[in-house]
Amino acid sequence: MAGHDHDHDHEHGSELSETQLRVRALETVLTEKGYIDPTALDAIIEAYETKIGPRNGSVVVAKAWTDPAFKKALLEDATKAVASMGHMSRVGDHLVAVENTPNRHNMIVCTLCSCYPWEVLGLPPVWYKSAPYRSRAVKDPRGVLSDFGIALPKDTEVRVWDSTAETRFIVLPMRPAGTKGWSEKKLADLVTRDSMIGTGLPLNPAEMK
Repeated sequence: MAGHDHDHDHEHGSELSETQLRVRALETVLTEKGYIDPTALDAIIEAYETKIGPRNGSVVVAKAWTDPAFKKALLEDATKAVASMGHMSRVGDHLVAVENTPNRHNMIVCTLCSCYPWEVLGLPPVWYKSAPYRSRAVKDPRGVLSDFGIALPKDTEVRVWDSTAETRFIVLPMRPAGTKGWSEKKLADLVTRDSMIGTGLPLNPAEMK
């Protein structure tokens, strides 16, 4: 019975309920802006709720936050650095990590196709492939970030990277303040898929239980 299944899923995902509410609210905004076809929403929400589990990318980011040598290796050659972690399938031919700093925020877009490093980011969000996101991210990245609820300081440069079939990108977000001494596992819980695309930021440590 469908209702029973949903309840069953919800037991497993109860700790995500706040995230799910945020996702639904965000998707409402994105629908209004034309990034998402409303008929696709149920599928997106279902994918988000059932496939949100630990992603390889968040583990990579957490390791870079805690291990300076790995961070240096990641920024020099992300394909090689990610492969060195051993537990991942082969990453696309050329993965490039771009680091967010107080002075620069990086955002990923693919203007011609739907190139996406699924090996480290999981399933691409539906809006990532949408024409409005692709065109507006290039023309008005700050406006897109604002739609996603991200307000950056005026003096922070926004740099947009256009991925291709040969070169995929992953954003290395800034490590949130207030996480001194946190384990890699706990840090990885803060890393969202959107923070690795650059349309989001890591979760606020103060909101973590």
